[in-house]
Amino acid sequence: MKAIARHVSRCLIAGIVALLPIGGTLLGVLYLEDMISESWLDEQAFYVPGMGLVAAVLLVYLIGLLVSTFLGRWIIRLLDKLIHSLPLIGSLYITLKQILGYSEGEGAIFQGVVLVPSREHEAVELGLITLRERGEGAVDRLTVFVPGSPNPTTGRLLVMDADRVTPLDIPVNEALKALVAVGAVPLSADADSAS
Repeated sequence: MKAIARHVSRCLIAGIVALLPIGGTLLGVLYLEDMISESWLDEQAFYVPGMGLVAAVLLVYLIGLLVSTFLGRWIIRLLDKLIHSLPLIGSLYITLKQILGYSEGEGAIFQGVVLVPSREHEAVELGLITLRERGEGAVDRLTVFVPGSPNPTTGRLLVMDADRVTPLDIPVNEALKALVAVGAVPLSADADSAS
């Protein structure tokens, strides 16, 4: 009897695990469509189910097209300065930009991208510098966050000599994109030659 119960529970769990991504995606799409269609699209004279999602994708595409042009980048910089100057929203905006890796340098959470020797294999791992300190002698000490992939919010924190890491000349947000994409997004030629 225990073997039958174990078999049934194992198959039920396997079925749930198999259906979760499909069901989650389907529910997410239906929820988005419902939210969008309840807004202004449902009141239009001509409406087809799914039109809300198409409109949302088109809007995101047009925003991407706008920010990839010279004029669009200028507008984004202008909006960036405006939002920075707002009392409460500005500090929230700055924090969000730092967490997403769009802010670099001394005041940012992540100051740069490095390759760290792996502890398990003869390989390297992607690391984000969070602190630079003057070490004893001529070698700086770095605090490096080695994020997990595809969820870069978890990981481990290492304190090590700067001469043990290989600096990469890429923006932090590009490194975070590569982590979330599980390496499907190439880092750069520097990363290829360093590994």
